[in-house]
Amino acid sequence: MDKNVLLNKKHIHFIGIGGSGMYPLAQILHSKGYYLTGSDNNETATLQAVRDMGIPVFLGQRAENIEGADLIVYSAAIMSDNPELIAAKNSGAVVLERSDLLGLVTSWYDNAVCVCGTHGKTTASSMLTTVFMEEGIDISCVIGGKLKSIGGSGRAGKSDTMICEACEYVDTFLRLYPDIAVILNVDADHLEYFKNLDNIKKSFRKFASMATKCLVVNGDDENTLDAIKGLDKEVITFGFDRKNDFSGEIVSVKGMKTEFNLYIKGEFERKLTIFVPGTHNVLNALATVATAVRCGVSLDGIEMGLQVFRGAVRRFERIDEVKGITIVDDYAHHPKELEVTLSAAKKLGYKRVWAVFQPFTYSRTSILLDDFVSALKIADKVVLTDIMGSREKNTLKIYTKDLGEKIEGAVWFDYPEEEVDAQTAEQKSRNFKDIVEFLRKNLAEGDLVITLGCGDVYKLAVQLAGELK
Repeated sequence: MDKNVLLNKKHIHFIGIGGSGMYPLAQILHSKGYYLTGSDNNETATLQAVRDMGIPVFLGQRAENIEGADLIVYSAAIMSDNPELIAAKNSGAVVLERSDLLGLVTSWYDNAVCVCGTHGKTTASSMLTTVFMEEGIDISCVIGGKLKSIGGSGRAGKSDTMICEACEYVDTFLRLYPDIAVILNVDADHLEYFKNLDNIKKSFRKFASMATKCLVVNGDDENTLDAIKGLDKEVITFGFDRKNDFSGEIVSVKGMKTEFNLYIKGEFERKLTIFVPGTHNVLNALATVATAVRCGVSLDGIEMGLQVFRGAVRRFERIDEVKGITIVDDYAHHPKELEVTLSAAKKLGYKRVWAVFQPFTYSRTSILLDDFVSALKIADKVVLTDIMGSREKNTLKIYTKDLGEKIEGAVWFDYPEEEVDAQTAEQKSRNFKDIVEFLRKNLAEGDLVITLGCGDVYKLAVQLAGELK
């Protein structure tokens, strides 16, 4: 992508400006003085936030909305038959997909910190954002989820530092311009695209090779170390092994609070505290410490940032507590993520941990079926929704029962296959309603319910809280 494509552009139009990935880019471009317009189909709090910035927004997407724009941006969620996208491609104006624009934006910053990894990107990016802000650094950021302290999924700052979540899906992160590349872990995922782990490692290697300053990597993760082996880069490692440049030793776990000792180059530095549960979040904190120190953030600022961080939205997010029943929602959708989330939940002292899991995409469910079975068995009780197909059709003819039958005591609801395959709003509503009714009758005081998945299963958590009340 030509870095100068935005040169002399005066009017930029965003198709789908209310999307979580589009909003932070609109914030940054608006702060740089570009005239923006946008459109979206649904009223949301984000859309109102866009209007509050003084950006004109069209509700509903029509060809005439792009008039006057000399550059048009669209998100991956926009279908090819969208009238604005068709008009844009016929207009003679430059048309960019969101990830291409994000790549260009990262090139504007002298210190673009791009956080990648199969798991933990949003949490680590959010932790870093919080730490930098506690230090008083006016950063820009683009995060894959919502962070309550910044009121959304990104912000526009005046410093030369940007925190950017770098997603490996369909090699999107290869469009970025990282100065510091943070690699949290490398695991087998998105196999419908990558086919195998070796191809995933090759993509992470390409990404790492693009870093202009240094790599901050998980020194405990063999796949990560294999991916960067032999690269001529400054490498900073983090992990639990004392051989890492930054290492941690957990000394106390009490509910959501974890205390750990920080070691730098093997020498004890200080005790740090986080309020997001699980050993995986200690690793995210160590990645944050290593990166922030490399960027010149003080240890006092890091300590304060970690203490005030309470997680990103949909990352072990407490929804409610009703009649002694705690309801939490988490974005975990890969077996490894389920494993670490459920393992952390089991250590919190609840009588029973209920996993309410929404499988996402037929291909992932089919390819990783046995891994999902192993991870879900960690919970005391398992309830499964219909598979959310998202961008896929059910050509594999795989259904929730194929997963449920392998987990002793698992609960799911069988419906006619043609109804499930239709993926209609009515069918999903029926499925959620049946699950909520089952849970309402079977939950007891002292139970923890975790809704899990990257689809819309969080709605079920909210419905359940309402029903219990």
